[in-house]
Amino acid sequence: MSALKPLQRPILVATDMEGCLVPEIWIGLAEKTGIAELRLTTRDISDYDELMQGRLKILDEHGISLHDLEAVIAAMGPLPGAREYLDWLRARVPLVILSDTFYEFARPLMKALDEPCLFCHTLTIDENDRIRGYRLRTTDGKRGAVEGFRTNGFSVIAIGDSYNDTSMLRAADQGILFRAPANVRAEFPQFPHCSEYAELISLLVECGIPA
Repeated sequence: MSALKPLQRPILVATDMEGCLVPEIWIGLAEKTGIAELRLTTRDISDYDELMQGRLKILDEHGISLHDLEAVIAAMGPLPGAREYLDWLRARVPLVILSDTFYEFARPLMKALDEPCLFCHTLTIDENDRIRGYRLRTTDGKRGAVEGFRTNGFSVIAIGDSYNDTSMLRAADQGILFRAPANVRAEFPQFPHCSEYAELISLLVECGIPA
């Protein structure tokens, strides 16, 4: 891996959430509820709306409310070391989490991470606390946010782990893959990869963030 170069403008870090800071939420829900169909991801069903409508139908068929899901998600907690890593990072530079999850799901996890700034999507909840739909904040919002930050004078370091993060990694001044699967690493060899927060901090320091 070639050495990274320090960035020249004020640095902002944009990071994915699931897989980088917290467990994969839908996989965690599948494990906790015993509903195997909830393990399906965009790797299995490429159409996001089809995937989400299927998930919502499964939740409705099993009578699962938002309150039920919040309790399961809260029990997941952040990944080991994630809170300490974020505390280190937020003491040095602005941080924004860019995620394709939903505010209603993320709430208990954000509390455990001391409420970092999060851009994501919104669920539609009925009077019985059942999930009836979802609203996307925007399409390709991760890339758009990174481009906006750069337009506003920041050097952006983007961190992600999957295909849906690669557009923001390409748009950033420096992209970093964190705990990405082998197929993603192989397809995007231009991005440095690491698997531990200590290694990630070392890469960020190379980019110009104070140690």
